[in-house]
Amino acid sequence: MKTNKTITIEGESVKPGETKLLNISIDRLPTGTLIDIPVYVFNAKKPGPTLLVQAGLHGDEINGIEIVRRMLSEKRFNITRGAVIAVPILNIFGFIHYSRDVPDGKDVNRSFPGSRTGSMAGRIAYHYTSAILSQIDYGIDLHTGGGQRHNFPQIRYTHNDEQSEKLAKVFNAPISFASKLIKGSFRNAAFLLKKPTVVFEAGESMRFDEYSIIEGMQGILNVMKHLDMVTTLDPKYIERNNTVHLGERKWLRAPTAGMFVPSISNGSEIRKGQVLGIVSDPYAKRKKTVKAPFDGLVFCINHQAVVNQGEALFHIGKPTNEGVIQADR
Repeated sequence: MKTNKTITIEGESVKPGETKLLNISIDRLPTGTLIDIPVYVFNAKKPGPTLLVQAGLHGDEINGIEIVRRMLSEKRFNITRGAVIAVPILNIFGFIHYSRDVPDGKDVNRSFPGSRTGSMAGRIAYHYTSAILSQIDYGIDLHTGGGQRHNFPQIRYTHNDEQSEKLAKVFNAPISFASKLIKGSFRNAAFLLKKPTVVFEAGESMRFDEYSIIEGMQGILNVMKHLDMVTTLDPKYIERNNTVHLGERKWLRAPTAGMFVPSISNGSEIRKGQVLGIVSDPYAKRKKTVKAPFDGLVFCINHQAVVNQGEALFHIGKPTNEGVIQADR
């Protein structure tokens, strides 16, 4: 019977049937303390695809980190075929500074494929690309909203990429839609290497959201089951018929500066002309309403209480199918 391939990271091999915690060397703190990216490798004896599950590309997006941590704790990566490479925190520098970026202010997710002699963000991207990307078949990249924006659990795939679209359908998050590639992003680097990758966005930075966490865990399990890496999904975290696919999407922005008070919950259906919230001055002298321009649903809400004119308040979209938003919890 054929056996699975050996996975080698930073000169250390993980043979079929082995599980190891490895490290990708990155840099040092000014104190001299070494900084590594911890990488778990679960390599089954039977051959199959290699799936990357990563979080913490932006260091303050901790829901994804908790998704990976909890799946490690609950031993949900104990697979029977193929291999899983699980990376709880990619951007260690950002994580320890409660920051989206690295200390020089650059975004690692705008620095791929990186450079061995470039900026700190570029070097992290370079080492990670060299050590990981060439060895995977599929990728799941876990994110949250940023800047106090709360994303309702959603899966994003690459426009006109059939393989990533199929992966998104299998993941079966509450909401899905095609998203354009961004130059320098991890997903763009994976696409150029023909590695189908989806991005799961859920919750907001520096805040745990239990619903987002269990949605992410279930989606990863759905993909693993589809790839024949596990034989069962039990116990399941979420039951759902199918995802809601969005077509047209639009940001609704603050019509003026002031106190922002939303009047709907994230994930809610909306009707054209419906008041979604208000922006008022602190003295109750004037206020402006924010209304829905079309029927659809809200999948991101800004939780910043004080806003300036033009700031994004709601991300809304038009469903192209009749999916089920709320799961049985």
